[in-house]
Amino acid sequence: MNMKKSLLIAVGFVLILSTVLAGCGGKSAGGQGKTLIYGRGADSPQLDPALVTDGESFRVTENVMETLVEYKKKSMEVKPGLAKDWEQSDDGKTWTFHLREGIQFHDGTPFNAEAVVFNFERWMNQEMKPSKKDDFTYYASMFGGFKGDEGHIIESVKAVDEYTVQFQLKESQGPFLQNLAMSPFAIASPKAVKADPAEFAQHPVGTGPFKFKSWKKGDSITIVKNEDYWQEGLPKLDRVIFESIPDNSARFTALQSGDIDVMDGLNPDDAKRVEKNENLQLLKRPPNNVGYLAFNTEKEPFDNKKVRQAINHAVNKKGLIKSFYAGLAEPAKNPIPPSMWGYNEKVEPYEYDLDKAKQLLKEAGYEDGFKATFYAMPEPRPYMPDGKKIAEYIQADLKKIGIEVEIVSPEWQTYLEDTEQGKHEMALLGWTGDNGDPDNFLYVLLDQDNARVPAQNIAFYKNEQLHDILIKAQRETEQSKRAELYKKAQHIIHEDAPWVPLVYSTPSLAAQSYVKGYQPHPKGSDSLAEVDIEK
Repeated sequence: MNMKKSLLIAVGFVLILSTVLAGCGGKSAGGQGKTLIYGRGADSPQLDPALVTDGESFRVTENVMETLVEYKKKSMEVKPGLAKDWEQSDDGKTWTFHLREGIQFHDGTPFNAEAVVFNFERWMNQEMKPSKKDDFTYYASMFGGFKGDEGHIIESVKAVDEYTVQFQLKESQGPFLQNLAMSPFAIASPKAVKADPAEFAQHPVGTGPFKFKSWKKGDSITIVKNEDYWQEGLPKLDRVIFESIPDNSARFTALQSGDIDVMDGLNPDDAKRVEKNENLQLLKRPPNNVGYLAFNTEKEPFDNKKVRQAINHAVNKKGLIKSFYAGLAEPAKNPIPPSMWGYNEKVEPYEYDLDKAKQLLKEAGYEDGFKATFYAMPEPRPYMPDGKKIAEYIQADLKKIGIEVEIVSPEWQTYLEDTEQGKHEMALLGWTGDNGDPDNFLYVLLDQDNARVPAQNIAFYKNEQLHDILIKAQRETEQSKRAELYKKAQHIIHEDAPWVPLVYSTPSLAAQSYVKGYQPHPKGSDSLAEVDIEK
């Protein structure tokens, strides 16, 4: 073969290879079409959204499964989802949803009213759980327990006809519609769940824009385009890989080198570097969270209110924010963020005052301090970029008033299980709002109903007066009246101090400049259906 002919063949091969790679993002070479590689801090514990409470699981299931109603792109306002419209009775107790027709689950079975009934019956009756330790925690939190429990709000769910579902409530519930849009209440394929609940928790089957493809535990989860998706023209991507890279800095390095296309858990100090890099873009999630230090109020000495108040006075929140948040956070004083309706501006924060803290410890009988264990998150979270370092900062603050804490930091799944079981004495955690309603913070995280194991109220805090107010607020449908009740609730919580509310943060993500249409949502998990790659 002569040299000229060889050169022409080589050039042709390069052109063909360039064409193949042109549509690929990140390290997605290999003819896979448009692939988005999403770098995140931790793996998902499970992929049945009804069984989990963590953002890493919802980040995936949000794109595989769908809810009856959903939130708008940039807000917590509800819009149609799998239900095209709905109506509510005058007394607020009957809700009727009219479903979209012609939609199929990824396994080819039809989405219909019976499928919706199956899912809600499964949750309320606690049926078909993968194991004894699993629970439909969110269902109990949002709907007052399970069927047979005194506070359970749903009387019945029935299929009126093939595409009409009716919910009958025992009492009106102010946040009912908002609750239905939450990720845990995504509708699963009855066939897939019945076949094997444990397998379903590893291989979800829904109606969403992407289908589950594979899971390499501790490494990556891959989802692929649903070619039969009911919304025409979506999704725009062919494949998404959620890649676990625990260290924030290592994840940022992977982004800079082009190994990943999007990352969350960006160190606040790196945000300015992203803004200066023309090849990258900074994406800010609307603030809708709180990071907190919870006391296990069932254990000494944290069953003593003055001890809890003392620690509130001992933590230097402004210094903590300056050290770890680079201006992308503000000190917290209430369990709900300032952006939430019903936020109580009149609550006076616990000022940083070591003398006051020491005096309160003396009054509580702990003048010489005490020792305790302190759980610190091993993975970055939107409300807390580095749990271990923040714990060390607080550890130094507490030492100034004679409290010595030992920091423990088990892996993420164990961390969640331990705190839900109440094995901790003190623990860092946080919450990103799910539904735009104060109930989702105050009732879920601090009501006595949710102090049962597995607890979302990891302070195991119980106050009958608070409980009565929160239940009354749930039953009320007029927002102005609900707001006043929630303001009273915040006063009670502030006085009892089951937490140290630490920060309200503005989480930042970073992406390659060629990633288009990525819209971070206030709830913390994002639909990728309209995201595209344009190189």
